[in-house]
Amino acid sequence: MIRTFSTNNIRKTTELSDSLWQFSPCSGERKGENIEISVPCCWETIPGFESYRGEGIFTKKFHAGGNVRMMFKGVSHTAIVSVDGRMIGEHYNAYTPFSCVFKGMEEGEHELSVRASNSFSEESALHVPNDYMSYGGITRGVVMEMVREEYIDWIHVIPKKESGGWNAEVYAKVVNLSDINRKIKLNLVIDGGFHDSKEVVFDEFGEAVVHVDFHIRDKDVKVWDIINPNLCGIRAELSDEDGIFDDLNDRFGFREIQISGKNILLNGRKLRIKGICRHEDHPMFGCALPFAAMQQDIQMLKDLGANSIRTSHYPNDELFLDLCDEQGILVWEENHARGLSVEQMLNPRFESQAEACIREMITAHMNHPSIYIWGILNECASDTKYGYQCYKKQYDLIKELDPSRPRSSASCKFKTDLCFGLPEVVSYNLYPEWYHDTPSREYVDEIYNWVQQESDGSGKPFLVTEIGAGAIYGFRSQTLCKWSEEYQRIALEHQMKAVLDQEGCSGIYIWQYCDVRISGEWFSSRPRTMNNKGVVDEYRRPKLAYDKVREILHSYSDYR
Repeated sequence: MIRTFSTNNIRKTTELSDSLWQFSPCSGERKGENIEISVPCCWETIPGFESYRGEGIFTKKFHAGGNVRMMFKGVSHTAIVSVDGRMIGEHYNAYTPFSCVFKGMEEGEHELSVRASNSFSEESALHVPNDYMSYGGITRGVVMEMVREEYIDWIHVIPKKESGGWNAEVYAKVVNLSDINRKIKLNLVIDGGFHDSKEVVFDEFGEAVVHVDFHIRDKDVKVWDIINPNLCGIRAELSDEDGIFDDLNDRFGFREIQISGKNILLNGRKLRIKGICRHEDHPMFGCALPFAAMQQDIQMLKDLGANSIRTSHYPNDELFLDLCDEQGILVWEENHARGLSVEQMLNPRFESQAEACIREMITAHMNHPSIYIWGILNECASDTKYGYQCYKKQYDLIKELDPSRPRSSASCKFKTDLCFGLPEVVSYNLYPEWYHDTPSREYVDEIYNWVQQESDGSGKPFLVTEIGAGAIYGFRSQTLCKWSEEYQRIALEHQMKAVLDQEGCSGIYIWQYCDVRISGEWFSSRPRTMNNKGVVDEYRRPKLAYDKVREILHSYSDYR
């Protein structure tokens, strides 16, 4: 399953995932062995490969001919894609989609090969040993598309409220694989019978971006919000003198995110973010969670009273974002980078890999109304001059790609952050009563007052993007010692009330939803080689803190 809706009516597509592939490890005792494995998957779920770090080759037979476009939603973390032994593309980063095109394929049976690597090396600036696991495999869906010489690559919709109605600012990218510029038209249709068309004019690189504005009256619009998450369909079609030959369907929501002083507004109303940070991680599936597991997570998050999810610390599977769109869950989505020192950010590949992640994230996820903010560089070197330069470049790139959403970054540089003047929203990760013993209310107020009175973030909305405490499931102690479920419950109660009662704070993200596997290099500060700060364990079994979190979140409204 790739999306929760059909993306094409005309273009022929075949899902190659949700089926068996052949997997062959490139090193170790079982080097060269062919193993049947379902895709999507993490090879760490194969018996004997639980800690395999290296390369593996995935192969799949398919039947096709003509121009074939292979779309990968995620391969972890480096991929080399070949068809019949001929390389057609490569990609870095586990958490963003990419595609490869094979032009003029002979009709018949062929073999698709994906050489995946989860290795750590100087070639990889973002995937490093970290407080979460970098798995290996084809971890998200794979689709084969049969395209003509011209095809639609993407549609972007930016909704803007205007007097008496809405403007839907639509952009559609069209690609031409040939050297011939035929006379073709792009037709755009929005639910409700709104349509327009324009001739497609390609540039010297065989690409065209067509722009159309739709002005729609209020009475014809159903607004998207967290209570009524109304979605609107848009269809793009390519046509020539013989009729329609390509199409692409997508969805968006008529909603507007604004910043007003210290407030984040959704459709003009002051939001109170009641959020939880969530990793894509499960002991049975690694990061390749199936649809049912994604929906179970959302059901539990809604039961907790959460209205938002932070995709820590990377772009999420688009299938999960579809579910958030449909169920009114606000999403903080961020590019892939966590806790990088200035030395790590000086890796010559860091800037280009981080930029590519931002471009691919926004290009793929632009239309999701649930995404209300873009985040970057969680807990990286924002207290250094070089770090400032990196943050500014990435913030500028986001503004260029999507001027409609605010930007932020979760900082842990207490009273030393140099970057708060750059984004629209200031965010801090705080762990009072866990990493230090300062009372939660005292610490939250101290940081908030410093931001508003002494930093470049003065006058901006303020979010606490991480706060929490660890507990090992089943460890009970009346001594209320750290790592006990009792202590976690008490600490979270103090922390949450301190944040949610701070009048100037726009909300909270609890760290975290579920316990997750981490890189083995982090073992010394992480019992079980897990990050144990989940309010549920890795199998989604609630800890004692679950009911307390639920009680507190349900006692605060979604709007301030």
